[in-house]
Amino acid sequence: MSRIVYADHAATTALSDTALKAMLPYFNQSYGNPSSLYSFAQQAKSDLEAARAQVAACLNAQPEEIYFTSCGSESDNWALRGVAEQKKDKGRHIITSAIEHHAILHTARYLEKQGFEVTYLPVDGQGRVDPAAVKAALRPDTILISIMTANNEIGTIEPIAEIGAIAREAGVLFHTDAVQAVGHIPVDVQAWKVDLLSLSGHKFRGPRGMGALYVRKGVRLPPLMFGGGQEKGRRAGTENVAGAVGLAAALREATDGLAAESARLSALRDKLAAGLGRIPYSRLTGDPVNRLPGTASFVFEGVEGEALLLLLDARGICASSGSACSSASLDPSHVLLAIGLPHAIAHGSLRLTLGAENTEEDVAYLLQEVPRVVQYLREMSPVWDKAAGKPTWEL
Repeated sequence: MSRIVYADHAATTALSDTALKAMLPYFNQSYGNPSSLYSFAQQAKSDLEAARAQVAACLNAQPEEIYFTSCGSESDNWALRGVAEQKKDKGRHIITSAIEHHAILHTARYLEKQGFEVTYLPVDGQGRVDPAAVKAALRPDTILISIMTANNEIGTIEPIAEIGAIAREAGVLFHTDAVQAVGHIPVDVQAWKVDLLSLSGHKFRGPRGMGALYVRKGVRLPPLMFGGGQEKGRRAGTENVAGAVGLAAALREATDGLAAESARLSALRDKLAAGLGRIPYSRLTGDPVNRLPGTASFVFEGVEGEALLLLLDARGICASSGSACSSASLDPSHVLLAIGLPHAIAHGSLRLTLGAENTEEDVAYLLQEVPRVVQYLREMSPVWDKAAGKPTWEL
């Protein structure tokens, strides 16, 4: 293997030097328990609250509206289950979309078993939720709308501000899973009129095992865990000060450099999309314009996604087929099926997500190796007509 090209930043990212430097003192120097009263511990408490304020500033929120969690999935679970428990006497109807992350979809399925009714809105061929469909789905017993900010597989950015305005006018709580968006596009909880927002540090070069949930002031959620009085009594457990400080440092760094890095990644992404788009019987999935800066996702007819990933790995290319959280599954992506792709085509998906480490040389290498692997797999495939240069099926 002559080189490594990491093109799976939607799965996770390397911890930034800035975040690492910020975290180090809290492992063996400033290690006091923030809940203790003596000054050594209270310094850790002060640093924890400074990190909370820093995260809030990046979202245009207030510090008291930020609750630290272990990850985006925990934040999603807390938002949905918390609202359901708090509002169950007022209604049991929830609205979400068919392309949400499994942290949302599986929680919604759980709530259905508890007697709640969930409407799963369809999306168009680019993965976009129609705000008019959200409005039409509202009922007198609707208690929550949860629509992701940007899709983790195809990169489509949803019309969150429009949906937020609809929710606020209707008096319905609005949650957005912004795990893929925070640190990559501008996020403004006030402008978007969101009541709850989930994020995860390792998606923007912060530490793994550290996330946050924004809860708008005035929105009541029951405690996630019982025990001590941490996180204003809503999430018991000794605080991960190092993780909170690292998350805040990474988010501040990403937010400050957002415009320049977004432009750089968008240019690399567009070059990659244009080059791979020249492969016959291939297509870019998701919104071609309104998408995350570093996300380029494709399907290649006559190719199996698992074999594609294995051969790319042998060439030093780290990529994914659909969502990294479910990459062990042989089932086609629920997102690709939701945007209307047949099973046969959805199986041949490839997600390339670029990040801070990627260069023009990386993109050139991807443009060299991906077409070679696709051609090789097609020559070996029983569903590819080698003489005609097209798949044997007619869809």
